[in-house]
Amino acid sequence: MSVGQLVIAGGLSAFPTVLIMAPSERIKCLLQIQANDKSKPPKYKSMMHCATSLYAEGGIRSIYKGTVITLARDIPGSMAYFGMYEFIKRQLSSWQGLDNPNELSFSAILTAGGFAGMACWGASMPMDVVKSRYQTHSNPNVGVLEVYQGLVREEGYSALVRGMRPALIRAFPANAACFFGMELSRKAMAFLD
Repeated sequence: MSVGQLVIAGGLSAFPTVLIMAPSERIKCLLQIQANDKSKPPKYKSMMHCATSLYAEGGIRSIYKGTVITLARDIPGSMAYFGMYEFIKRQLSSWQGLDNPNELSFSAILTAGGFAGMACWGASMPMDVVKSRYQTHSNPNVGVLEVYQGLVREEGYSALVRGMRPALIRAFPANAACFFGMELSRKAMAFLD
């Protein structure tokens, strides 16, 4: 596959991922917000209590609130993730005179994986901020565009990338390890081919 095809495949991979992940994203955001607000007792006692409360308040739509914006975050993030990984692997292969990117050293794999994680967060951080604010907004009738406009008006455009530095610092080693594990497993299971 070409890098372009892998970028498209990466973007498409966001659909099944978000379908499964969206409820836990919403619940995680609500629990994080209540944990940070010490002025009142917590509304939710656990993840399950949060999920059942959301369902009781607004049905399945309440649990899946923010699915479209989660896709808007994860499609470009996944495109950057898988595309950058393959692009860097192929560049490193070329620089090292290798015909096959699967022959790269583990240090090269760690490098490609680390930069892939950074690319993912670089592409998805602004939408992640909007998504989290939308999913936790106190007014259930507010729209994504209203959340975005309010965020920019009250905190400026820099609010869209607040937390980028720690996210990128964490992304490099975490994703280097992820791709290292994947490539190591793939090599270990090569006998199945």
